[in-house]
Amino acid sequence: MKILVINAGSSSIKYQLIDMDNEKLIAKGQCDRIGIEGGNFKQKVEGRADYVLDVQMANHAEAVRIVLDTLTSKENGVIASLDEISAVGHRVFHGGEKFSGSVIIDEKVIETIEECCELGPLHNPANLTGIRACEQLMPGVPQVAVFDTGFHQTMPDYAYLYALPYEYYEKYKIRRYGFHGTSHRYVSMRAADMLGKADDPTGLRIVTCHLGNGSSLAAVKDGKCYDTSMGLTPLEGIMMGTRCGSIDPAIVPLLMKKENLNPTRSTLL
Repeated sequence: MKILVINAGSSSIKYQLIDMDNEKLIAKGQCDRIGIEGGNFKQKVEGRADYVLDVQMANHAEAVRIVLDTLTSKENGVIASLDEISAVGHRVFHGGEKFSGSVIIDEKVIETIEECCELGPLHNPANLTGIRACEQLMPGVPQVAVFDTGFHQTMPDYAYLYALPYEYYEKYKIRRYGFHGTSHRYVSMRAADMLGKADDPTGLRIVTCHLGNGSSLAAVKDGKCYDTSMGLTPLEGIMMGTRCGSIDPAIVPLLMKKENLNPTRSTLL
């Protein structure tokens, strides 16, 4: 069984084709600057020179088409046809409180992902565009959504609720959601495996660290997330490459006043 994994961003697509029978990476690559001048495509296959293409991609559907054409091409391809791809997995940024695990995508799931666009306005629309593009170009192939927020849905209310009027949670779903869930889940499972507790992580208390340009921590007990550093958005928590992390909230209105900014123009933080 071969699985195509898609991570669609606002102007990019990263992908991997994996042979699940032996868990071997067949190919990986990315499309950059989708809808922007200076588009670029690159595919990496072990034992070959990288295939690089400077190409304009007006939208994600065009980018996905380039990915699929390259995977099946005689010169640079790794599979004979798209029939070899059994399913497509999509990394979806925000599932709100609706999804605690992976789901097969149907119209109801898509509607729910759309509802979460308010919580993930930069990422969720791009994720949906990638899903729609794959549906269009690979009709009948199962699509699966894997949510960044899903692993953190086991947090108790005292960990995910903010010290704000409870009505804000009830009306607007303002709470800590946490992100990088796929990474935290995998790292905690690998740690459990190395400790000889892969089949039953009961009794394990693990702190997982996702460290990169975006970084977060999670407290994992008995294989379940009990707390995490990111909050309503990925801005909360530890300092990161392009995010300040948690700061005194009074800094924001102070800087807005000093720099003569309004909420839609306040990009300093």
